[in-house]
Amino acid sequence: MKRKLGRTDIANFPELQLSQIDIKVDTGAYTSSIHCHEVKEVIVANESFIQFKLLDPFHEHYNEKEFVFRNYKKKSVKSSSGVAEERFVIETIIEIFGEYFPIELTLSNRSTMKYPILLGRKFLTKRFIVDPSKTNLSTKQTEKKS
Repeated sequence: MKRKLGRTDIANFPELQLSQIDIKVDTGAYTSSIHCHEVKEVIVANESFIQFKLLDPFHEHYNEKEFVFRNYKKKSVKSSSGVAEERFVIETIIEIFGEYFPIELTLSNRSTMKYPILLGRKFLTKRFIVDPSKTNLSTKQTEKKS
């Protein structure tokens, strides 16, 4: 059975050391993305890695930690303005409704956006129904269980 999500919610990303982070649900976007900066591809001993820092220094969850992923890819993604750009994509885990799901996130500059993480259709399809009139449904369900 599919769970219902609202237009916004709160989730955890354990591998990225992010807890109780605000997310925006966007059925108009295909890919999911996370705000990061200082993104660079590095090569060490003939192996490629992607390095980045999440969020911005002024964000309450910013921790200055630099993340390094060996498994990543590059993908052409159309931004909300319709312009295609190359982005790095990582696979990680999202915890929502107390369940863990694999998720692909494009590394993106979302500094002008209210929410640092956007969940797109690729993640939502076959898992969730979206009710744009609601917010924080996973959090409200977790509070009821306590």
